[in-house]
Amino acid sequence: MVLQTDAALLNALVRRKYRTLPGNKKEMEIAALVSGGVDSSVTIPLLKEQGFDPVIFYIKIGMEDVPGYTDCPSEEDIEITSYIADKYDCHFITVDLQKEYWESVVAYTIEAVKKGLTPNPDVMCNRLIKFGAFEERFGHQFDRISTGHYASIIEKAGQRYLGLAADPVKDQTYFLANVTQKQLDKLMFPLGSFTKPEVRAIAEKMRLPSAHRPDSQGICFLGKINYNEFIRRYTGERPGKIVEMETGKVLGRHKGFWFHTIGQRKGLGLSGGPWYVVKKDVAENIVYVSNALNPESLMGREVPLVDINLLHNDFRLVDGMPVRFKIRHQPEFNYGKLRLEGESVVIVSENILSGIAPGQFGVLYHHEEPICLGSGVIAD
Repeated sequence: MVLQTDAALLNALVRRKYRTLPGNKKEMEIAALVSGGVDSSVTIPLLKEQGFDPVIFYIKIGMEDVPGYTDCPSEEDIEITSYIADKYDCHFITVDLQKEYWESVVAYTIEAVKKGLTPNPDVMCNRLIKFGAFEERFGHQFDRISTGHYASIIEKAGQRYLGLAADPVKDQTYFLANVTQKQLDKLMFPLGSFTKPEVRAIAEKMRLPSAHRPDSQGICFLGKINYNEFIRRYTGERPGKIVEMETGKVLGRHKGFWFHTIGQRKGLGLSGGPWYVVKKDVAENIVYVSNALNPESLMGREVPLVDINLLHNDFRLVDGMPVRFKIRHQPEFNYGKLRLEGESVVIVSENILSGIAPGQFGVLYHHEEPICLGSGVIAD
């Protein structure tokens, strides 16, 4: 096992040829992204069993000096990842992408919340950091990039498609739907055919130190961060009114509309609830709420999408096209049809939806096949 960050060493490593799958015509050079969690840890014995000899990369984003950051997991992460590299005789390289993360993902997050939108740093982190900045720094020297995502690659007639995972609860295609087709063409998901309990069982059998480690609840690589404290650091506070939508009555005060998202029902500090955030007036700095059982302002059948990202060249969005879709990370699909409006797309749902949050991602799936088609940003 080698722990290194030296580019010259990496260049020497990738010039060597790795072992291959039986019958595979090309020897594959695999970069395995491992975070120290159980999912990415298990990908290494799975890859080794298939005959690959991956180079392990740990992507480090130093957040120790940021208010709201409650601990520093990178030392433990690196220790676990180093152990796995040693156990499976893999080269191990740490990559510091802090600067790139702050200039892309953090900048996107702050800009979105200032506009009153609900950003999704995890979606953008995959596109801009794991498969963007990492690709530019090191990944371009490898044939494939392997991750611990619960997703799959479906190959048909020479094309590679983003497919669903075997575990519908853990399926992470929602977070991968904004990657580019070029990025997708290099990805490997060794966990695609496994359920979470099966992954835990493999980790226990292999006696991996991450076997009983809890799933990360942090934002992308930020770790256990207090999201509101993180936002407060870069937006400050701007006190304003909390107003009941139906009556116009002022019920309380908030510290900034950017701390609240559509559909939120906790953290408002109001009695007589449950209260739901149903609207934000960015210009007037007003947060509107309702305690109706099913607030009409939260309900709707139409999801307008902009900035459409399609994952596969052979798919075209057609007016009236049936689709499955998700507007948040969840096991269940919604069903509907598309309505094309110039550069934007509107999903017309069969059922009434709640919590349609502008700034979040709407993800499109084939109406019958287990394939993710792409995504768009939910428009205001």
